[in-house]
Amino acid sequence: MSADTPVLDVTCGTRAMWFDKLDPRAIMCDQRAEAITVTDRSHGRQDGTRTLTIDPDIQCDFRELPFPDATFRLVVFDPPHLVRAGRRSWLAVRYGRLGDSWRDDLRQGFAECFRVLMPGGVLIFKWSEVQVPLRDVLALTPERPLFGHPTGKSTHWVAFIAPEAPETVGLFADGGVR
Repeated sequence: MSADTPVLDVTCGTRAMWFDKLDPRAIMCDQRAEAITVTDRSHGRQDGTRTLTIDPDIQCDFRELPFPDATFRLVVFDPPHLVRAGRRSWLAVRYGRLGDSWRDDLRQGFAECFRVLMPGGVLIFKWSEVQVPLRDVLALTPERPLFGHPTGKSTHWVAFIAPEAPETVGLFADGGVR
């Protein structure tokens, strides 16, 4: 992991979406660092358990990232999406749970993701709207999504492009905009 690593995953969890869970192009962050064994009979283990390991490169909170402004070309944001789940349920352990202040938490998370993105950088946002509709979550950021799938009861991937830095937008002497 070097200072010029282009990708940041701010909520890596078990790194489940990554083809290469140790890809050197990415810094993996999560507020949790733990191994938890839960009851899960879906995988045929004799004892009916499964151990999930959350092992980020950097343990930190997505609402307060420890990186300078405009550091990354790509940020991945896959926050907890469950408001109702048992504390020790497999889903809650794997994905985390939203607290009572989830709207403020996600609003702060979006702001932090855009803060650490380089101008013109890409934010990939992943959301499961089983309990909270995607439209309610997208309303928590002033940035407009570029594309994604806005309806349905499934997992959605949404792409954003970070705004250009304010000092780079202006009028040329000939009246053109840059």
